Amino acid sequence: MIDRYDYLIVGGGIVGLSTAWQLQQQCPDKRIGLLEKESSFAQHQTGHNSGVIHAGVYYAPGSLKAEFCREGVEKTIAFCQENDIKYDQCGKLLVATNELEHERMLALYERCHQNQLDVELLDAKQLKEREPNIQGLGAILVKTTGIVDYRQVCNKMAERFCELGGETLLSTEVTGMEESSEEITVKTNQGTLHCRYLICCSGLMADRLTRMLDIETDFQIVPFRGEYYRLPNEKSDIVNHLIYPIPDPELPFLGVHLTRMIDGSVTVGPNAVQGWKREGYGRINISLRDIWDMLRFPGFWRVLKQHIGTGIIETKNSLWKPGYLKLVQKYCPSVQVKDLQPYPAGIRAQAVMRDGSLVHDFLFAESPRSLHVCNAPSPAATSAIPIGRHIIERVMAASTD
Repeated sequence: MIDRYDYLIVGGGIVGLSTAWQLQQQCPDKRIGLLEKESSFAQHQTGHNSGVIHAGVYYAPGSLKAEFCREGVEKTIAFCQENDIKYDQCGKLLVATNELEHERMLALYERCHQNQLDVELLDAKQLKEREPNIQGLGAILVKTTGIVDYRQVCNKMAERFCELGGETLLSTEVTGMEESSEEITVKTNQGTLHCRYLICCSGLMADRLTRMLDIETDFQIVPFRGEYYRLPNEKSDIVNHLIYPIPDPELPFLGVHLTRMIDGSVTVGPNAVQGWKREGYGRINISLRDIWDMLRFPGFWRVLKQHIGTGIIETKNSLWKPGYLKLVQKYCPSVQVKDLQPYPAGIRAQAVMRDGSLVHDFLFAESPRSLHVCNAPSPAATSAIPIGRHIIERVMAASTD
């Protein structure tokens, strides 16, 4: 293993891979390495999401999230076209099923226009014409939303990164780091590496890597578990678009939805329940270290207090399938309990501040020779290419050599 690099990127999810690939393009004469602790890429958040190419409906006009998402749709589709990756711009319907949701839907419709999105407002009759199995008072049709397999996108980014001269170091877990005025020493289970600049895109472990370099921060990663089901094959044609509920604007989660997957199947989910293990994708997942980190962090208790009602309902529905089903049946009554078949869960790395506030936007931490992506909010997968460019711009502005 070559142990000395100009740049090291930690994290083989889509944000880390996008950053590495674009950085190697920009700096062809630099030695760049990407570390991933797993044996393959996209094994955590990137590989456990809905596979949706989001249009950017929900985000404040002018915000980084809105700008990155709108650009991200175009860049993601262009990347898929250039690399023969299958995708489908099937569109999304945001369905209102009661008066409160209808009011929120109209507000979202205005936000769509402010974000310059191609959308159409449907009444109940028009909704039924487009989606015979869906009921509601109305819906927003978001035409540019699509679906893709982000693991394929990641693998292709890694391939292109290596073609340009980059090096990927799989099964390489960071165990410690030290920073001097000239370099950062990165200790791993495969040996010690040295770099002039470090970029951490470590998702669920973002806070722990900042602590390795003694960077003072005021946040911690609190895992939220998103549980999915899959519909049986005979119901794969139940919808023509992606079907989403109107979300609660006070929460960072989009609600249980029906998602057409690129392989032709349809998934249901996710919900949002408290996770007790940062990388817990099975049915029962407990990590004593992860639990201890949460319990001794004041922000966790403040979040728990603020959202105790929602948390109880989500937990009940997680344990009781008919409760989960009701979240779907309010807009798709033909789905039955027997239709909810097992499907892998995902974990969201939610950055929480010490005061209990949820971080909704990008959060970075820095040292003289490192940049840490502490929070890359949904839809980070859609926005990965512009996010990677933004990270590189920050690194170039901060780097002195």
